[in-house]
Amino acid sequence: MNRKSANTTFKGVPQTAQQLYIKKHHKHHHLVALLRLLVLISFLLIWEFSGRLGLIDTFFFSSPCMVVSFFVEMLRDGSFFTHTGITLLETLISFLLITIISILFATILWYSKTLSEITEPFLVVLNSLPKSALAPLFIVWLGTGINTIIVAGISVAVFGSIINLYTGFKSVDSEKLKLIQTLGGNRFDAFHKVVLPSSIPTILSNMKVNIGLALVGVIIGEFLAARRGLGYLIIYGSQVFQLNMVISSIIILCAIAMGLYQCIQWTEHYYKKRA
Repeated sequence: MNRKSANTTFKGVPQTAQQLYIKKHHKHHHLVALLRLLVLISFLLIWEFSGRLGLIDTFFFSSPCMVVSFFVEMLRDGSFFTHTGITLLETLISFLLITIISILFATILWYSKTLSEITEPFLVVLNSLPKSALAPLFIVWLGTGINTIIVAGISVAVFGSIINLYTGFKSVDSEKLKLIQTLGGNRFDAFHKVVLPSSIPTILSNMKVNIGLALVGVIIGEFLAARRGLGYLIIYGSQVFQLNMVISSIIILCAIAMGLYQCIQWTEHYYKKRA
């Protein structure tokens, strides 16, 4: 009887402590979110009143009210959906191709040690090369259009992604691979039963980086080879000194990047709950 009562008490204490920890964690999360919001509001207020008081020139720096007015105008004439939609589409296509290509090539390198030793220096060099230097070549080879922009988006992230995934594949516990071999499994069994499942956290982490890099590459491509898209609006607005257009496009880009990153984050959380 005493033992049963002690067990009940023992089990009850961790449960209460866990509830307190969760409550404290939620409180901290809400506090951080509130402070972020206050920082953002403070920045916008300082920006707005600096323009109204003449501390900054709104012709060059714009203001929150002017940006909102321009954004509303974009919604009315439909240009918001046109330019945002094309940039989002190009980014998603680039991101999906980066993910597929990097997993495929990292798998091939894992299967062939000789091939990996040959190609690894070239991957490092290509990853280090400024991708903006390649954009003019893409225009010459592919012309101006969506193909050039997608290739530019891929080039920014794909080489680093291959290197990171291949490194992750090699870091898988060697004892598990030996166990597969001991049980009569071949290299294919080792990969799809051990290496790939163990590397899912690495793949998801890599995807969070790649989604931002894909967006950067797409914007670089739109700077040089587009007549639509947020990158085109930024470069065009800077040329004709329409800073409202430039700042509005940058804000939209920030929102897109945050939304895409959050989607990957939710996927990662879902995987951790299932694991």
